Amino acid sequence: MNHARAASVAIAAALSSALGLSGCSGGSSGTASSSPSSVSSPAFVIDQDFPDPDVLHVGDIYYAYATNTAAANVQFATSRDLTVWTVSGDDALPTLPSWALPGKTWAPEVSELSPGKYVMYFVAANGSPALQCIGVATATSPQGPFAPVGDAALLCPADEGGAIDPSTFVDTDGTHYLIWKNDGNCCALDTWLQVAPLSANGTHLAGVTTKLIKQTAAWEGSLIEAPVLVKHGSKYVLFYSANNYGDDSYAIGYATASSVTGPYTKHGEPLLSTSSSRGRYLGPGGQDVVKSPDGSDRLVFHSWDPAKVYRGMNVRRLEWKNDEPVIAP
Repeated sequence: MNHARAASVAIAAALSSALGLSGCSGGSSGTASSSPSSVSSPAFVIDQDFPDPDVLHVGDIYYAYATNTAAANVQFATSRDLTVWTVSGDDALPTLPSWALPGKTWAPEVSELSPGKYVMYFVAANGSPALQCIGVATATSPQGPFAPVGDAALLCPADEGGAIDPSTFVDTDGTHYLIWKNDGNCCALDTWLQVAPLSANGTHLAGVTTKLIKQTAAWEGSLIEAPVLVKHGSKYVLFYSANNYGDDSYAIGYATASSVTGPYTKHGEPLLSTSSSRGRYLGPGGQDVVKSPDGSDRLVFHSWDPAKVYRGMNVRRLEWKNDEPVIAP
């Protein structure tokens, strides 16, 4: 989720093609196959480049969306059980808006407003100012195609370094919120996770923006990002990723509050890191939280393959103690 991501994706595409690490559609080889392919492995449920996953559950199908490849602005996959996934050869966002430059479409988030009404929030490179900014698109199906809305980015705060990593949250009173990160690490600025209410149709902000938390802990390095908000019991739990996405320092943390706008209190140590997973997950991050078919929670996230060529998708059971998250053994 840093500005170096596009270069990483390009390198991953070249290396994967040369080494034969991924031959599946939408993967880091950059070539879409003529038909979808099912992929799984002991380490990854999607064993190819599929970073920054967002998962939407519609009916009995799960839809996972991820950062661009050479073949798609927004790649997506489907599953019925969160374990076996079929990666599509189609592009969920085949046409970028007029303000966006190709090649840096990151961290998509898709929400269902009502049956047949879906909204995608995505990051793209803005031409002027030359920053990463958040756009919005709509569709009548969760698999798209999504069509961009408007002639300008939804969020592009030039004085904060732009905006990335959109996610949504619906509170118990039905209010829809957008949460994001100002991309301050592009410009030696702080990185704040921020929240604002959304309009009824989800296409624009409809209230005051509140800054929630920024990088403060040593393990977070110079940035925090990838916000995901859930409510469990009496607590609002804000998951986030921090540090350098390109190496093993990247990790997942969380903070809690008694209201959407905080104040939030951070948990002292990462919820999931390379060291806490004993090296099973290298640089875990870009997370989402979703209900499994049996009603229990799952943490969905990416991590690096051992050669650091691509980031595959993982799913882990998420448990709770005193309304705070715990990674199941």
